[in-house]
Amino acid sequence: MRLIPFAVSAAAAAGLIFVLNRPLGPAPPLGKLLSPHTGFWQNAEPAGASFDADLQLEGLKGMAEVYFDERLVPHVFAENNEDLYFIQGYLHARFRLFQMDLQTRAAAGRASELAGPRAIEYDREQRRLGMVFAAENAVREIEKDPASRLIFDAYTKGVNAWISSLREADMPLEYKLLDSKPEKWTNLRSALLLKMMAKMLSSGTENDLAYTNAKSVFMPDELRRLYPQVHDSLVPIIPKGTVFPAPAIVPVPPASADSLYIGRRDTVKMKEISRPDPNNGSNNWVVAGSKTASGAPILCNDPHLELSLPSIWYEIQLQNKESNAYGVSLPGTPFVIIGFNDSIAWGVTNAQRDVKDYYEIKFRDASKKEYWFNGNWEKTEPREEIIHVKGQSPVTDTVYYTVFGPVMYDDRFTNDAAASRNLAVRWVAHDPSNEGKTFFWLNRARNYDEYEKAIRDFQCPGQNFIFASKTGDIAIWQQGKFPARWDRQGLYVMPGEDSSYMWQGFIPQTENPHARNPERGFLESANQRPADSTYPYFIPGSYITPRGITIENKLSGMSGIKPQDMMALHNDYFNTLAEDAREILAANVKENELDANARRYLDILRGWDLMAGPDSKGQTVFQCWWDSLETEIWKDELTRVHPQAPWPEEQTTMELLKKDTALRYIDNISTARTETLADIVTLSLKKAAQELLQKEKEGKLEWSLFKNPTVYHLIKDLKPFARPGLPVGGNGNIINAITHSHGPSWRMIVHLTDQTEAWGVYPGGQSGNPGSRFYDNFVDPWAAGKYHKLWFMRPGDRTDKNVKWVIRLQPAG
Repeated sequence: MRLIPFAVSAAAAAGLIFVLNRPLGPAPPLGKLLSPHTGFWQNAEPAGASFDADLQLEGLKGMAEVYFDERLVPHVFAENNEDLYFIQGYLHARFRLFQMDLQTRAAAGRASELAGPRAIEYDREQRRLGMVFAAENAVREIEKDPASRLIFDAYTKGVNAWISSLREADMPLEYKLLDSKPEKWTNLRSALLLKMMAKMLSSGTENDLAYTNAKSVFMPDELRRLYPQVHDSLVPIIPKGTVFPAPAIVPVPPASADSLYIGRRDTVKMKEISRPDPNNGSNNWVVAGSKTASGAPILCNDPHLELSLPSIWYEIQLQNKESNAYGVSLPGTPFVIIGFNDSIAWGVTNAQRDVKDYYEIKFRDASKKEYWFNGNWEKTEPREEIIHVKGQSPVTDTVYYTVFGPVMYDDRFTNDAAASRNLAVRWVAHDPSNEGKTFFWLNRARNYDEYEKAIRDFQCPGQNFIFASKTGDIAIWQQGKFPARWDRQGLYVMPGEDSSYMWQGFIPQTENPHARNPERGFLESANQRPADSTYPYFIPGSYITPRGITIENKLSGMSGIKPQDMMALHNDYFNTLAEDAREILAANVKENELDANARRYLDILRGWDLMAGPDSKGQTVFQCWWDSLETEIWKDELTRVHPQAPWPEEQTTMELLKKDTALRYIDNISTARTETLADIVTLSLKKAAQELLQKEKEGKLEWSLFKNPTVYHLIKDLKPFARPGLPVGGNGNIINAITHSHGPSWRMIVHLTDQTEAWGVYPGGQSGNPGSRFYDNFVDPWAAGKYHKLWFMRPGDRTDKNVKWVIRLQPAG
């Protein structure tokens, strides 16, 4: 068994709580934690542990079986939909209960119940963003549809069947360390998990507060240059040359837009406490049979998210008479989210679109019971929020709801009281929706028409749904509920005293950017803008350009493609941004002013092959130098306002310098002299060389050692349960987009031959128990760029050698 290494890790984790007694709150009772009968020892899973079982469960309708392969992937066979998703809920809870509990508590603004006082402000922000409000609206929409309600109810019953069976000894280790217990599951908690994904993927794609501050120091034409909507080098998702229809909605700006909105020059002092990672994104692409060796399409996907143990994903196959789907699921919700079935394959990337805006509210008085709207004092809807805090008394907050949504910022929350502004948030995720229905139907779709119908009502977060079928079709749709905006609407905080700045409608679903069976034989998305400037709607967002360029260039030159070629592309380290940026650096550095170390680093950069592999020193030199250059260019201008304005994207800086070596922002306005590009390129290398020399002395000049790629436990302070120092390269703007703790959370390749072939891997394991050999056994293959062959089990395979364990289930009684 894993007893000795697990005991060491568990003891170290407990030590963090006892000795440091910090982030996790009060320490658990020592005797309880160390009890040989119920303590952490019981979580050490024997190496030869069997998962065979015969179960009789309340809530099941018929007979069912779960066949586990050698990687602990369950292949579920049930007679009906209710049992299929009941069992999925049971398995999710059996292997990932603490993960489900923690993530949904955090989504609801209840992290303080486990983490103590340090999570109070996070919880307040979640509640002021309206996370529970959004989930409640979703549950009402789900439960309006009898079929959806049946499935979510069944899933919830399955989760609770496992929770009800738990003995004290079987409690996940984290509960023992936190001296806590799981709560019963509800449909609301499943909706909360989906809304947490919506926050991760759509709440961080707007920069309204930061752009409002930038507007206070830059003129409109400068703002367009520093924060462009369309990069010069953009390769859009929808191939250039696509003709878009005239817009069905033409939003009209209010007459006061120039004076009260565009021309307003004041700042906002609010700060976001838990802004989602801007690198949350993904790659997906599909090649038609015309470009493959087999003549069958190949579809690939790798969603980029925070890497964690347990993993965000749980691999599973779900089969009954009407469905046979394989892929990854989200513990806490039913369905396969990314995967394939007997006829099609699908994947997703984030649309990066802005679907959240802020409106300034005028309250009548300090009571906040009324606000001014359309010439009248309208009543707010107050919602008292009681935050229970581990180790101390509850904290109470009140959130006031308006016609726009909740007032997120006011004089009581992350605001400068001397310049208090009340900001309400309008977010598409608040609207009633049933995203689960999309995945229910994708799991069963057989062709393009059924795929298109399945995704039609998906609202938030906006996603690029890529598709391939055995009939040979390939397609991509950017699908979501996107506001139809007038030019620059929603880039900044908007006036909220009347309806003139409200959204005037939503882009019709049929006008969302999409493509099917292009002549070139492939489609791809990598979080770039979906369409070029000919698309008739204003579509702001936080787009990432370089990865799309790399993928486009690679696929354009490929033919006779095999799955192994796609594996190599998933793991590609080529740095497209650096290809252009290095020329700017090398052409403008004043080499005669450099010392020996700086010249040595310059030579490393010049000899670099532009691959950001784990052993690359050139990538480290480039990133340090480029970061230093950006600081020299932008810091003086952007720190004129507090909080500081956002820095232009790396791609923007490169394109500005490529077009104009005399760019006016090059000069440091804090000095008396006028700096040239050569001056600051040279100065930035000198400064970067100091950091590089220190890292070199520490033995960390190689890229993987420099950035220390790590898969953390969900509770980051439980470092003994993390996997640090992984030998991988990459970066956020590179196809293999691995940063310090973020990157490809699931790599999947599906070859749609007559008998579907598929491969996949994620950086984790099927079990959430740190004491199990299945906790992190996929991490090393993932880091090495290897894949598992995905066993798409058939009903006739029940005695196949791939079956390692079997759970047989039947109704109780």
